[in-house]
Amino acid sequence: MNLTIENILLIGSLLLLTSIFAGKTSYKFGVPTLLLFLAIGMLAGSDGIGGIQFDDPKLAQFIGIVSLNFILFSGGLDTNWAAVKPILREGIALSTLGVLLTAVSLGTFVWIITDFTIYESLLLGSIVSSTDAAAVFSILRSKNLALKTNLRPTLELESGSNDPMAYVLTIAFLTLVINQDQSFVSIIPLFLQQMILGGIAGFAFGICSKYIINKIKLDFEGLYPVLVIALMFTTFSATDFVGGNGFLAIYICAVYLGNQDLIHKKTILKMFDGLAWLMQIVLFLTLGLLVFPSEIIPHMGIGLLISLFLIIVARPIGVFISLLFFKMRLKRRFYISWVGLRGAVPIVFATYPLLAGIDKASIIFNIVFFISVTSILFQGTTLSIVAKWLNVGLPEKQKKLNATDLLLAENPKAEMKEVLITLDSYAVEKKIVELGFPKNAIIAMIKRDKGYIIPNGLTKIEVQDKLIVLADRPKIFDEVYKILKIKESTAANSV
Repeated sequence: MNLTIENILLIGSLLLLTSIFAGKTSYKFGVPTLLLFLAIGMLAGSDGIGGIQFDDPKLAQFIGIVSLNFILFSGGLDTNWAAVKPILREGIALSTLGVLLTAVSLGTFVWIITDFTIYESLLLGSIVSSTDAAAVFSILRSKNLALKTNLRPTLELESGSNDPMAYVLTIAFLTLVINQDQSFVSIIPLFLQQMILGGIAGFAFGICSKYIINKIKLDFEGLYPVLVIALMFTTFSATDFVGGNGFLAIYICAVYLGNQDLIHKKTILKMFDGLAWLMQIVLFLTLGLLVFPSEIIPHMGIGLLISLFLIIVARPIGVFISLLFFKMRLKRRFYISWVGLRGAVPIVFATYPLLAGIDKASIIFNIVFFISVTSILFQGTTLSIVAKWLNVGLPEKQKKLNATDLLLAENPKAEMKEVLITLDSYAVEKKIVELGFPKNAIIAMIKRDKGYIIPNGLTKIEVQDKLIVLADRPKIFDEVYKILKIKESTAANSV
């Protein structure tokens, strides 16, 4: 079946519905949802029962880049800076040195066991060198896997920030494959340019985006997520235009915005969470359509060998060496090594050799696809089991007391108080977005005169307002009183 304007919406909607329904039941059998999306795309393709003819790496790459923008941005918005800050150095080490060591060790192995040149081998190693943000975010959150100490923030920070490094290495070694006369040293300026400009642009666009979101006055709340989407794509494309790493820029920009006071922030977060899921489904379906299972079968043997080396040797080498100078228990290092999930990102990066037209591009693509599938299947299905085996998971009772989960849940908060705003309060005539409220407390409603107001970031606080404040634990109210510059005696009893 060929895709046409007349049937593309029907086929697309049916694939989406099938993916959602399949994903709802997949975890009963321990199968990661993302793998189901990929399988449905393959079944719908030319080698499957659907017979859809799709062989356009350029279009697949475009869909992949757009999808990764949403996935990385959503992951960045959900990143709690307070949780990430203590493990920032470990995360950066894993996402830079760890990725490089994984790429080099795997590339060397591929060079030894295949007829690939050293640059072709390192190109393959670079493509699969990073953990996949979509896979890690999706599986950790959908399994509601609570981990001890700072293990989960470490994993999410690494997966969200290491794709830029893998992208730079992929482009660099692809350049060396095409231009055999260039030396390895020639790619160092490219690496520095990409990472430095990407980092600077991410912070700069984050600051500008916050100013625009809070200062612009849109008539409809629903336009604010649209505004953020525009700012996201502007950040990516402008950074790429000046030679920086767009993936790094949008992740840093999103982390910055996610930890600031923004107008209609809750609406923006919910919108991006839904869009991230949509993009994950679209991305995996597209890549499933692009691959031809009949072409993968001849490479399954070598693909399995490379995949096992990546999981058992290359990934642990990258993790243990990059974390060598940090204090961390051995069990935690082993678990970080195991959560080296490869998903859609390596498959997207594998389209670059296809479009460049290098000799072994098709072989690289099929091997990468097989590696991603085996990684999600073997590692993705065993995250909870390995966490229990290594004793790095939290008991069920402690999971329910996780502060972040409490704040994101729709259920009532652990504590609720009414706070009366007096004439001498700092909050008088201030917008909520200007208060600098604690991250784990919100103003749910304002009782004014004889009515109630559901506030947003632009709502101004007036004298005699009663703020209905929700927080995840009692001690947070001490900080609330301090910020509002009121005495605790003005607060009513807990509701």
